[in-house]
Amino acid sequence: MSTLETNAIGKYSGNNVSVDDSLNLKSYTTTQMNALTSAAGDIIYNSTETVPYYYNGSAWQELAAPPITVSYLVIAGGGGGGSNRPTSGSGDYWEGGGGGGAGGYRNSYNSETSGGGGSSETDLVLVANTNYTVTVGSGGARGYTTGNGVNGNNSVFATVTSTGGGFGGGALANAGTGGSGGGARSATAGSGTANQGYAGSNSSLPAGAGGGAGEAGGTDGTGLGGDGLASSITSSSVTRAGGGSGGNYKNVSGIVAGGDGGGGAGGRGAESSGGGSTDGAAGTVNTGSGGGGGGGWSGGATAGGVGGSGTVILRYVNTKTITIGAGLTGTTATDGSDKVTTITAGTGNVSFA
Repeated sequence: MSTLETNAIGKYSGNNVSVDDSLNLKSYTTTQMNALTSAAGDIIYNSTETVPYYYNGSAWQELAAPPITVSYLVIAGGGGGGSNRPTSGSGDYWEGGGGGGAGGYRNSYNSETSGGGGSSETDLVLVANTNYTVTVGSGGARGYTTGNGVNGNNSVFATVTSTGGGFGGGALANAGTGGSGGGARSATAGSGTANQGYAGSNSSLPAGAGGGAGEAGGTDGTGLGGDGLASSITSSSVTRAGGGSGGNYKNVSGIVAGGDGGGGAGGRGAESSGGGSTDGAAGTVNTGSGGGGGGGWSGGATAGGVGGSGTVILRYVNTKTITIGAGLTGTTATDGSDKVTTITAGTGNVSFA
């Protein structure tokens, strides 16, 4: 039975209870607290954590924990580049494949822009000791026997979702819509997602390039992938989410450079007597960049490049700690008065305290 002890009880007007001195809650360590037989509404002082806790009927929760403000950069996986095959898997192999589009790019840090010309977003205000979902989108598979590449996969942090990049079209095939759009050769290029990325391009030689977070495919030249965007969320400025470039037509030598930010280069074209063409290059991992298109070749099929995987980067005050749950791969570093957590793979939960 609980015991109420007091030095004096005084009358107070109205339906209130007055306490002359500060109210002192019963103190328990975390181990002692968890061993209590408790009912909803119980309140104690946790001497291990140095904060009050209340029991909600099923678990102890920190009482009135202050909110935690988190800045983020969430980039989805890039789209895979298209091959020099048409979607039917047979026919004229002379055409180069289209470049994959970059994954959607959403940013809230330091007033830096989001993809597709979008403004910086608003930081998230989160509750301590609460699980928030994180998913790092993988890059889209390359096109080869199927012609078309595959869209990249979405990345997620709490309520923020970035859309996977659109695939590069196979020979003479339409490209995919995504965070940034895929490129196509003499067909319909993919469109981007508002405030995440730009559209891909449609061209004939080289093939169309994928869009990047910072510009549309083909902006810097026919067949060149769209450039990505730079962010200093990790302290130093890093450019990510470039579009993949289109592959060259047969008999056209040279590699077509991918977009700045890790976009895959498009493959060169060559006749079979010249040793064959080259595959498109993969987008750089953890940048969400698009894969390059395969080069045209009359002697057989060439593959596009795999899209680069995405990333989720979180920045918050260094007095807080993060728990990275099972299923996620990530690291945390300190930068001045902040911590920066970079998550590079997986699906799971994070929580802050």
